[in-house]
Amino acid sequence: MNRLNLNLLRALVIMLEERNVTRAADRLHLTQSAMSRQLSQLRDHFADPLLIREGNDYLLSAKAKELLPKVQAILAEVDELGEGDSFNPAECVRRFSFACTDHVAQFIFPDILQKLRQEAPGIDISYEMWRPELLTRLGQLPLDLASTTTNSLPENVLSIHIGQDSPVCLMAKDHPLAGESLTIEKMLEYSFLRLNSGGDKDSFFDRALEAQGLQRRIQFEVPFFSAAFQVLSSEPMLMILPQHIASNALAHFPLSYAELPLDEVPQNNYHLCWHALHDQDPAHRWLRNLIADLLREEMHIDTHATE
Repeated sequence: MNRLNLNLLRALVIMLEERNVTRAADRLHLTQSAMSRQLSQLRDHFADPLLIREGNDYLLSAKAKELLPKVQAILAEVDELGEGDSFNPAECVRRFSFACTDHVAQFIFPDILQKLRQEAPGIDISYEMWRPELLTRLGQLPLDLASTTTNSLPENVLSIHIGQDSPVCLMAKDHPLAGESLTIEKMLEYSFLRLNSGGDKDSFFDRALEAQGLQRRIQFEVPFFSAAFQVLSSEPMLMILPQHIASNALAHFPLSYAELPLDEVPQNNYHLCWHALHDQDPAHRWLRNLIADLLREEMHIDTHATE
């Protein structure tokens, strides 16, 4: 079996990250035919299709999913040999993938991109919608970083603790309950809006109601915070969500929020997570510290020890 050179390994990573031969060729400044030849070499070497065409894009084979994090780690170690302690973000040319909620993408991501333009213009970011199941699969996915709330981390997943807060009740600024001290009875006179993506943010409230033999009406479910805020601004609904998101919403929509009338309210712990495969990568380390600092600054939540 012929040995692979570093250029082929880099081509492999980019093709698997992009899942598209044309886009991979653009990133490497190669012709599509040259990129196709490299894919053919890689397929012969690994005796595997690696990329399986479906429509205009490709799916990763099982072998490709296994190879990607391993080759990423190998290349990171090779790059580190040349960089030593002198990593220069201004000279870094690389694409990273980042999973987060649409709230982070809409209200915080622009500041991250602005910072990158200033300090690391060669770094590109690919955004992916956060899903809770991603946390246990970080080592198997072409995913560099994930922002989420969790109280425990899977094996081989590391994190920077961004901070913590608790849920509150969000409503329109002119809602009949705005400015009042809430009670369960008052809240249940109104219907609720719930987010149905990005993980569980309010089931604790349903459990508290069930313990009292009560139930709320979920009138509207949406996948995005921005849609939820627009509906709340004009409808007499209520929404349970983290306090830092509620605070941010007030700066952009005619909304207000109030403390929940519960004896025990859960605490949300926010983390920026990555797999141990990327831990010693200097470019990854620089980027995650930059993103963590901006998340803390923008989220305005209680902070604790970092990485």
